[in-house]
Amino acid sequence: MKKDLQERIETLAKLLFKSRYPVFFTGAGISTESGLPDFRGPDGMWTRRDKGLPPKPGSPWDSVEPNSGHLALAELQKMGKLKFLISQNVDNLHLKSGIRPDLLAELHGNLTKLRCPRCGETYGKSSGKTTCPCGGTLTSSVVDFGQSLPEKDLFLSYEHSRKSDLFVVVGSSLVVTPAADMPREALRAGAQLVIINAGNTPFDRYAHLRFWEKIGEVLPPAVQRLKILMGG
Repeated sequence: MKKDLQERIETLAKLLFKSRYPVFFTGAGISTESGLPDFRGPDGMWTRRDKGLPPKPGSPWDSVEPNSGHLALAELQKMGKLKFLISQNVDNLHLKSGIRPDLLAELHGNLTKLRCPRCGETYGKSSGKTTCPCGGTLTSSVVDFGQSLPEKDLFLSYEHSRKSDLFVVVGSSLVVTPAADMPREALRAGAQLVIINAGNTPFDRYAHLRFWEKIGEVLPPAVQRLKILMGG
């Protein structure tokens, strides 16, 4: 491991160790190591489109498994060092990895869930339900362009961003709003900002710590180092 990377990983572990309310924010970049494409990364779907290239083939979403980045976040949850997770992803990999549903806001929905447009309640597609007890007809929970984000998830995202003293962005270009408002809210509340992302973001200048490396090269060793700091 390069000395510079090792030093930044050590800094991240110390920030997590000192933090009382660490909040994480994930985008498509965390799932690329599971075989899913991202959007604005160096080889992402929108990047390739802008170059006149076809989308890069990826794995079918329902066959992919959580990678070391997802599992590192689940480990941080067990250690009490992930108070809340905000995700732009719809791939269900955070829940598959063991993240508690009550500690997760899925701002863009989940491919495995249906949502009631009347009351906002969600149900697994495997439940076979077509209607909600409130009388609403269930539809896909995935948010299309131009649609409003789920009210409850959005409220929780703002609330926990404002509570955070450490806000860690993992695999997001931070350009899609209102999701990308969250690091701004955290900064306003005095949180330190860490960004782990292959491409540039509009918040790079505000980051206390910045990683361009693969997420799997950063989060797992940071968690292992944190365990040592915590006496584990």
